[in-house]
Amino acid sequence: MVETRIAPRYRLAKPATIEVGGAKIPCRIFDLSVTGAALDVSDLVHIPTNFMLVVKEDGLRLQCHVVWRKQFRIGVAFQ
Repeated sequence: MVETRIAPRYRLAKPATIEVGGAKIPCRIFDLSVTGAALDVSDLVHIPTNFMLVVKEDGLRLQCHVVWRKQFRIGVAFQ
């Protein structure tokens, strides 16, 4: 399979939080690049199209836009 992404992705398992409208939903970053990430989430029902991804461990707050959804994983692009 030929890689067509703009930036290489790196696999990791880092805890993070999806924050939207005062709600905080725990998630885990599955892979990460400078342009986006794949996130493991236990319940996709309450995940909106746009949200803030907070990686407390690294002091990061990243505005995200969902570009794809699967059973327990979402792909996001950073805005």
